[in-house]
Amino acid sequence: MDFDFVSAVAPLVVIVAVAAVALTRVMTSSTVFMMVLPSMIVFSVVAFFFGMKHGEFRASP
Repeated sequence: MDFDFVSAVAPLVVIVAVAAVALTRVMTSSTVFMMVLPSMIVFSVVAFFFGMKHGEFRASP
């Protein structure tokens, strides 16, 4: 199964956006958008990178 960059990142962006909006129901929006959202974005980029590299490693013969 081959993924291009857009089809791999789109679900990740949707998940982070939905989580950020859902957190505004519990926390103040300034806290979510200034503290939580940037850390969610950094974590998702790092996890995506490591997952991509692990997938490349597993796919190589």
